[in-house]
Parts: sequence; C-alpha cells; structure tokens
Amino acid sequence: MNYLDVAKQAACQAGAFLKEHFGKPLDVDEAKHHDIKLALDRESQDLITRVILGAFPDHAIYGEEGLAGNQDSEYQWIVDPIDGTVNFFYGIPHYCVSIALRHKGELILGTIYDPSMGDLWEVEKGSPALLNGEPISVSPRTKLEECALFVGCGKDEEALTTGLERFRKASLRARKMRMMGSAALGMAYVATGRLDAYVESRISLWDIAAGQLLLEAAGGKTELTEIPGNADAWSIVATNGKIPIEEIL
Repeated sequence: MNYLDVAKQAACQAGAFLKEHFGKPLDVDEAKHHDIKLALDRESQDLITRVILGAFPDHAIYGEEGLAGNQDSEYQWIVDPIDGTVNFFYGIPHYCVSIALRHKGELILGTIYDPSMGDLWEVEKGSPALLNGEPISVSPRTKLEECALFVGCGKDEEALTTGLERFRKASLRARKMRMMGSAALGMAYVATGRLDAYVESRISLWDIAAGQLLLEAAGGKTELTEIPGNADAWSIVATNGKIPIEEIL
C-alpha cells in the first residue's frame, strides 16, 4: 500500500470514529478560555497512529496530541486528529481530520477528510489536487468586493487583537466574512474555490500542513511566517493567488 492510500485510510477511519460520537456526551480533558481538548482528540490520533505505523513502523508521527514512532525517521506524518474540536464539542458539523507527510522536511502528500459532508481531499506533490476523486482549482475571483474571506483570530490576546482588526478591515471590502473554526477545512475550501482566502496570525503546523500542499496544487498561494519563540507556531496568508490580500493585512 502506498503512502497516500494509508493516509486516506487513516483519515477515513478516524472520521468514521468521530462521526459515531458526534452529538453525544463527550469527555473533556482540558477546557481553556478559547479552546477545549477532548478525550476523542487523543483517541482519534491513537487510531491514526495505529494505521500509519502498522503500515510503516519506522516512520515518525508528529501530532497535536503528541509524538509516536521513530523520531529520527526521514518520514514524518503530521496529524491533526480533530481540526475544529470546539465546533465538534458544540455539535457544529464543521470539523475534519488532517494528515500530511513530509520527507526530509518537504511536504509530499496531504489528505483532509470532512466526515459530516463526506468530502475527502487528497494531493501528492507534483499531482493535481482532488476532491472525492475529481480535480479542483481555486476561484478565478480577482476583486476583494467579490470575495468570501476567512479570517481566524487565534487563542491568545495578541492573535485575537490582530485577527479582529483584520476582520474589521476586510469586512469593509469583502462580499462576506467568515470565522469557520477549522483551519484545515478553510484551506481546503480556498483550494476548492468555496472561499478566496484564509488568514490567521497564529496557527500550528498540524492545522495547515495538508492544506498548504493541497492549496498550492490547486493553483493557490500560501505565505507562512514562523513565529520566533513559539514551538512550531506560524502566521499564514493563504489565497487563490489572484486577490490583493495585502490591502487588508
């Protein structure tokens, strides 16, 4: 079985597991002001880990819920077992499983699975981006006045301040604004032309790794800036590559 097949198998199995528990009472591991951690986050990552390491036991897992496997491996799987945990907790059916693989630091594949809609995005480096087996591309829109934009606000005071100011500025220009609650789905939506840009001042690698490769393969553009002093924290500007996004940053 090849790498992408294993990624899709892991994402779909985890997605089915999450869908079984959606809308039911949930065990909370940790609750913060702007975030929440569920036992299901850990259980979903454990399931993904079993599938991946069962196929490739010498590979590394780097996930939101911790590390597994051989951390010296040249192959590192980047896993977000539930992207959109707060949505999931509140019964909002907008969440996903995101899995990417990088080799020697270079992203080589990604998959994002939305169990609620049955949408499965996949991409391999050098190949077209696909949604449910069909090629996708970013929107052709060029004017902010025609666009739907997703601006995230992060989880700390600085990120919230930056995000809210960007949201205000963009609201004066864009057709519609959204705060979706899932970075991976936001990037998949930009790749599919459902949205025109996703911007956030602080996000983690596991939220965006699969989406970055997917979006760029679909003709879009991503700009990542690592935040000094923060463990694998990034700011991101992801667009269809055609709109003047700098006007709202």
